Amino acid sequence: MALRFVGWIAAAAVVGIALSSGAAHAAKCGSSAAGFPAWLQAFKAEAQARGISSRTVHSALDRVSYDPRVIRLDRNQHSFKLSLEQFMARRAPPSYIKRARDIMRSNAGLLSRIEKRYGVPPEVLVAIWGMETGFGANSGHMDTIRSLATLAYDCRRTEFFTNELYAALQIVQRGDMSPGEMRGAWAGELGQTQFLASKYLDYAVDFDGDGRRDLIHSRADVLASTANFLRGHGWQPGAGYEPGQPNYAIFAAWNRATVYQQALALFASKIAQ
Repeated sequence: MALRFVGWIAAAAVVGIALSSGAAHAAKCGSSAAGFPAWLQAFKAEAQARGISSRTVHSALDRVSYDPRVIRLDRNQHSFKLSLEQFMARRAPPSYIKRARDIMRSNAGLLSRIEKRYGVPPEVLVAIWGMETGFGANSGHMDTIRSLATLAYDCRRTEFFTNELYAALQIVQRGDMSPGEMRGAWAGELGQTQFLASKYLDYAVDFDGDGRRDLIHSRADVLASTANFLRGHGWQPGAGYEPGQPNYAIFAAWNRATVYQQALALFASKIAQ
């Protein structure tokens, strides 16, 4: 899977879940595995102090270790330095257009229900799904809790990823997924359209009615949650989404990279032709 720019990460200052500064930094961040165990113990204590059950904390964190591969990937993000043509070739190649149209036909009923509720047209949702994970084929296999713990401990974006790790524990606690099920991309993105944990908490919906918000296995939950995210950021039903049209600006909430926004609008418009 091509490395994915974490557009929301650049907005760390506006994370909705904030740990107190003293608690968040109960142990110092670090740049090697040496200080990780002490940091993790401090985080576990703070998580319980903030209402995460002992059972959740221990089931999610007792076997977590530092992952140097995550740090290497964090320092090596290049996808968003590509031109629009290069980006499209990598993330929305011509073969995806036919596949996306086939997907729209085979899921017409589901997509129609989602559009009726959230106002987001099918081609936009399918375009995001294709660009993020190849329509669910490449959601990632890295341990989400381990990735987030490593990045929370790392000094580069400690506060942001500490908040994301806390959000991941909340996902476990409310019963949406077990720690073992939480596998995704290297920066902790989860599911077939790659939600960060805090966005999962805010926007994931149980559209298939099974009692869980499952963005890894449930196609209905994946697509409806993506639509809910866009609507929650101001999507206007019936308005256009190409550059210069009302909904184009909403793509920046999904991913702040300009080339991503351009590619998404172009890909969706091609699918809809």
